[in-house]
Amino acid sequence: MTNPILELNDICYSYHSPKGETDALSHISFRVKKGEFLAIVGPSGCGKSTLLSIIAGLIPPESGEIHFASAPEENPEKRCCPRIGYMLQHDHLFEWRTIYRNVILGLEINRQLTPEKKERALELLKDYGLYKFKDKKPGELSGGMKQRAALIRTLLLDPDILLLDEPFSALDYQTRLSVSSDICNIIRSTKKTAILVTHDLSEAISLADRILVLSKRPARIKCDIPIHLTISGNSPLASRNAPEYQGYFNQLWKEISDENYIQLPQIARPASE
Repeated sequence: MTNPILELNDICYSYHSPKGETDALSHISFRVKKGEFLAIVGPSGCGKSTLLSIIAGLIPPESGEIHFASAPEENPEKRCCPRIGYMLQHDHLFEWRTIYRNVILGLEINRQLTPEKKERALELLKDYGLYKFKDKKPGELSGGMKQRAALIRTLLLDPDILLLDEPFSALDYQTRLSVSSDICNIIRSTKKTAILVTHDLSEAISLADRILVLSKRPARIKCDIPIHLTISGNSPLASRNAPEYQGYFNQLWKEISDENYIQLPQIARPASE
């Protein structure tokens, strides 16, 4: 992989409390190329969200290095920190602001509320079916519509890298399928680099170009799986019908199940294994 937009080298992190130290991440190293959609899966509590927080710069690693490169191809030595958008599990829209005023909030905070940006906000609201709801309050919208608004708010700041921390987990299953498909299409159409943390293996396979599987805490990278699905369309929903889908699902399930088994030693493996 040449000229990655993001490179992590030997990242380690531990949580400290009066009761002692808890190792969270152990020697994590990987690269992400520009325009790639990377998914990260692993056992519950293994440190996936901690890893995103380190990439976002919210917490520093205890050891290791993070390199960003948002330079043009012809000048790969010019490195700088890119703009990062962080979409969390909940939409975090403010109920006292309209949908339009929620999506432009980041622009206001960053003093980027130009006429061009305002027009862009309205275009995105039109593109993703929210324009007629722009003067509504968040409580008047469905969960899926609020997540779309949250993504528009993030995209308006034109981030180089999108961090997605289980952004669909609060939605019901049918809405989750629809919204994840919509958001994936938005990300791909804008050619953004994205890193998704999810517990949903189907979601990871259908959305990502590549999947990192983390071990139980302290997390290390167990495997790095490129995803190649032969489908007629590029829809995440259609991806679940690809002939390779079940094989990827079984592979991921085995990796995650092995980790869960290690955490529960009282449950013995069958003798045939």
